[in-house]
Amino acid sequence: MYATNKFFLLFCLSLLIGGNTIVSAQVNSDEAYIKTITQRSNKIVTTLGISDSSIFYTVQNLLVNQYAFLNTTHNVFKEKQKLIKQDSSIQKEEMSRLIKNQEITRDDLLKKQHVVFINALAQNLTATQIEKVKDGMTYSVLPNTYKGYQEMLPNLTTAQKEKIYAYLVEAREVAIDAESSEKKHAAFGKYKGKINNYLSAEGIDMKKAGKEWEERIKAAKNATN
Repeated sequence: MYATNKFFLLFCLSLLIGGNTIVSAQVNSDEAYIKTITQRSNKIVTTLGISDSSIFYTVQNLLVNQYAFLNTTHNVFKEKQKLIKQDSSIQKEEMSRLIKNQEITRDDLLKKQHVVFINALAQNLTATQIEKVKDGMTYSVLPNTYKGYQEMLPNLTTAQKEKIYAYLVEAREVAIDAESSEKKHAAFGKYKGKINNYLSAEGIDMKKAGKEWEERIKAAKNATN
């Protein structure tokens, strides 16, 4: 029921390596990995309320292929980075330059594929459904974090809420292309720092607000018990 297989992954690998450089990156092309990303994709697509089975599996295949592409892209970068660091003939400054170039190449590939992926989703899904896909691929950190800020700061203005949401949307776009759960959460963590700095500049004492929110949560739990 899915289009992605080891041949697709090896094709991605051949595109990413290029030239005559031999890279021994371990691309997860085994069936167990394919099964894992297919199940992950199916779980996300199931939340979209798609009644047409053809569209359902088209979207599922798009997600599976996207996960495979991300995995291959990050694995190839890490392997090339490893080979550069292991080359004792490369001076420190040159090593930094080569690794930076690999990062630029990786990020360029990710950005281009990001656009292709979202455009492909748009051919099959509504804007609301695409939002659900993005949240599904990032563990729903955006809606949960946005809700948390509103609960912690019940007196936020409309402008402040819009700013917070805009930062979180930007964070999600970055997190979608991250290689792991840890990196995805780290992307949001970076933008939470920006949000907190923004709110502090707005005159909000974030430390005090956080403490008061914790007290309200404890009080609510005690009242329930």
